[in-house]
Amino acid sequence: MARNTENVLAAALIALLLAPSAYAAKVSCHLTYGGETRVVEAAPTSDPYTVAPVAIGSYFLFRIVFRDQPADLAGIKLTTFADRNEGPVVIHQATYPYPPPSAAAGGFTGRHVVEPVRDGELQYWCEMKEAP
Repeated sequence: MARNTENVLAAALIALLLAPSAYAAKVSCHLTYGGETRVVEAAPTSDPYTVAPVAIGSYFLFRIVFRDQPADLAGIKLTTFADRNEGPVVIHQATYPYPPPSAAAGGFTGRHVVEPVRDGELQYWCEMKEAP
């Protein structure tokens, strides 16, 4: 009986160690606008259509969609919108594989500069952060 208990516990431990963690990693983007820098983070999502953009200043919206599963759809999509009176308009989009290639300074994206016709510029770079 003790042997069966040990086998069940060992199998449960192995399953736990091999199971994908829902929040094992997150995307962390460093956005600079109007001389102010802030960090926006995103955990993996299974439903990209529910991810809302974050307002950056009075003109930009920034959206991070991070999918780590299923493998054929895994990736990171970064979208910058101009928040116009008629509604948001995509002005910049970048897509990266997951896991992204390792990178040193400037994260996996390098530094991006988004300059619309008016209202300054948005600069950003993103990196992967492992959850504790």
